Amino acid sequence: MEDSRANALIQMRKAVEKSGINTQEYCDATMMRFLIARSMEPSKGAKMFVQWRKWRDAVVPKGFISESEVKEELEAKKIFLQGLSKTGLAVMIVMAKRHFSSKDQLQFKKFLVHLLDKVIASGSKGKEIGNEKWIAIVDLHQISYKNVDIRGLITGFQFLQNYYPERLGKCFILNMPWFFVSIWRMVSRFVDPATLKNILIVSNEEERRSMIEEVGEEVLPEEYGGKAKFIALQDAVLPHLDA
Repeated sequence: MEDSRANALIQMRKAVEKSGINTQEYCDATMMRFLIARSMEPSKGAKMFVQWRKWRDAVVPKGFISESEVKEELEAKKIFLQGLSKTGLAVMIVMAKRHFSSKDQLQFKKFLVHLLDKVIASGSKGKEIGNEKWIAIVDLHQISYKNVDIRGLITGFQFLQNYYPERLGKCFILNMPWFFVSIWRMVSRFVDPATLKNILIVSNEEERRSMIEEVGEEVLPEEYGGKAKFIALQDAVLPHLDA
């Protein structure tokens, strides 16, 4: 099995390099995420990787999106970065009642990049290895129709699937109101099976206790059964990355 994976990775690297991209810049763990996302088919994994690289060069030419570029989105304080779970995954919390559909879709997309890049960096433990995953907790408490952003939801999942493959370790959805059930059914049609299997709608006490056990009380805010305080995305301190 390991030999077949290694061979598929070699084939994928060769296919990517035919497009003029030097794959020596990327570790096996990074390349493997794209290969896994395309069912270990080298040609499809290579195509996905090349598309990602072209997108990254176009949207993030400096290599990062600064806070000044997404100031309005950050001011809402709707995203929190809590540290690492018991299993070493970065923990992100989305407070949906503070989200409203963005009038500036370009800034919203830049915000997604800023957010996801920072989540990945927060789970790097000092050195990014290419296959870091995260846990997302999406809290729908007290949301109303004005907070529902179907386009934003679909865009977010498309970003995950196309540009951040194999990054989502688990997503817990809390406090889903009755009116959101039909909305979720519609949105989930745009989510691939590999992503859907990592999404859990927490609907009872047993599932809530399981979430607390998996994430850990030390990073979960008190509101969710933990011992921590909320840490806004812009206030989260990233570990120093080794060269």
